[in-house]
Amino acid sequence: MDDLDFYDRTVLLRVDVNSPLDPESEAILDDTRFRSHIRTISELKDAKVVILAHQSRPTKKDFTTLEAHGKKFQEILDRPVEYVEDVIGRYAREKIRGMRRGDIILLENVRILSEEVSEMKPEEMGRTLMVERLSGLSDFYINDAFATSHRAQPSIVGFPLVMPSCAGRLMEKELNGLGRVITENSHPVTFVFGGSKVDDTIKVIKNVLKRGKVDKILLTGLVANVFLAADGVDIGKKNLGFVEREGYVKQIEEAKRILKGFKDKIVLPKDLAIKKEGERIDVNVKDFPVDYPICDIGIETLVKFSNVVENAKAVVINGPAGIFEEEEFSLGTCEILKASTRSKCALIGGGHTASVARRLHLGGKVRHISTGGGASIAFLAGEELPGVEALKRSKEKFKNRLDGSVGRAADL
Repeated sequence: MDDLDFYDRTVLLRVDVNSPLDPESEAILDDTRFRSHIRTISELKDAKVVILAHQSRPTKKDFTTLEAHGKKFQEILDRPVEYVEDVIGRYAREKIRGMRRGDIILLENVRILSEEVSEMKPEEMGRTLMVERLSGLSDFYINDAFATSHRAQPSIVGFPLVMPSCAGRLMEKELNGLGRVITENSHPVTFVFGGSKVDDTIKVIKNVLKRGKVDKILLTGLVANVFLAADGVDIGKKNLGFVEREGYVKQIEEAKRILKGFKDKIVLPKDLAIKKEGERIDVNVKDFPVDYPICDIGIETLVKFSNVVENAKAVVINGPAGIFEEEEFSLGTCEILKASTRSKCALIGGGHTASVARRLHLGGKVRHISTGGGASIAFLAGEELPGVEALKRSKEKFKNRLDGSVGRAADL
């Protein structure tokens, strides 16, 4: 951003404010990701800012419009932010054309467009309708959505191919912070994976194991349930049914292959907390199956995992250990995070995990709290992030125009 002049220019700003929502009211439960973009938006006070964002993905329960997100941005920034119920249609384009210096608009959830969630090559993303229509109305593109930059999607990869682009302040902070963790890393390195994004997590597990980046992988959450099933544990019809509804049955076979090759590095829970008639009860996995939902790791597992985390030279935690929104099942998530503060170097990633860490005031006690879950883990595992690579390509392609004197919209 230091290399560009945004004064009175139209800027497409990609952010990641994908947030936990109340299942009934769809109210935003945590505004951490909104606040993480404040510095970038504040530095664009004299520009015309068009915000691109998403909430969840199609078929998920929390896939919804961004109306509440627009109100949340307005509340946090204490300045007008207009929500536009459109992405690339005539209404959205007219709104962009009518903007004045200092205006901010938030377009609709970009994932309502099928091309945003379709498989295609980077060059094809640069030719999508979204990129074609919005780049023609804008001067610059800024990617501040680090948490989504491990995904190759038009709103992340397409714009840098066709217009001058740069990283936002949050992106800059994340890459610098994670980069320090990599350069200072020493063994033993422990990864703690939890949460419900089983498919993404398995990809990362395979990658870190293949690259020899990890000594121990501790599994919690739905990820652990899938691996327990793969290890021959009958987790019960109710819990297996949930795995099926989430579309992760195929991942059980993949987990079997991983366990076969790396059983010595993967640590599974010895006991789990179930919810029986509204109460927490810890059950050893030897006593499964159970007809009650698994909601957290058990105390025995928590003690063992905390000890491994405390003695790690570097620990990376991504994803909650259970249903942390319910106090009696937040124990695993909270205590593992607290244990990480006693390790030599701790990094916490993922929207939910980071929000809990901030609630526990761990910010000054760990090395880095990342807004990205999959993105931060992928980066630490040595993967190239499509969003970052696209910015590098953009710099080479438009380096003669990065003095801010000429923007795309000014040319057209």
